[in-house]
Amino acid sequence: MQKLLCCALLLCFAPLLAVADPTYDASKPLDLSFTSVDGAKIDLSKMRGKVVLVDFWATWCPPCREEVPNVVAAYKKFHDQGFEVVGVSLDKDKDALLAFTKENGMVWPQYFDGQGWNNSVSSKFGIDSIPAMWLVDKKGMVVTTDGREDLAGQVEKLLNAP
Repeated sequence: MQKLLCCALLLCFAPLLAVADPTYDASKPLDLSFTSVDGAKIDLSKMRGKVVLVDFWATWCPPCREEVPNVVAAYKKFHDQGFEVVGVSLDKDKDALLAFTKENGMVWPQYFDGQGWNNSVSSKFGIDSIPAMWLVDKKGMVVTTDGREDLAGQVEKLLNAP
């Protein structure tokens, strides 16, 4: 019985035991760079002056799939005004990712390493549930880790900020 109780407690607190990269500091601009699935070099520091959505997601995640139309609509509406989206896919199947993004008009860069929950980018930032949608302001600062709530409104507000 004690072993069962110990295991239950450990499972409850397991997400708290996951430690994000100690070099990540929320008081500094988000340090994120990678090579996207199409071979492009992505570096958030080069996107300063733009509002960026960092979307941690996967094709197998129903809530993530539900958010896609909102993200696509915001991208189409605000991209010409300085809005970018960067996807971080927790998929293990590259072909499924490529087919889904093409079919749904997700033209922005996607990070993919095939490691699922052990994805190096999501692990670095301690992502333990998806979708996780981080909005980054023009200075490179994460202003919210909940971009799902009124994404278009939040993006518009950040684009209009000095």
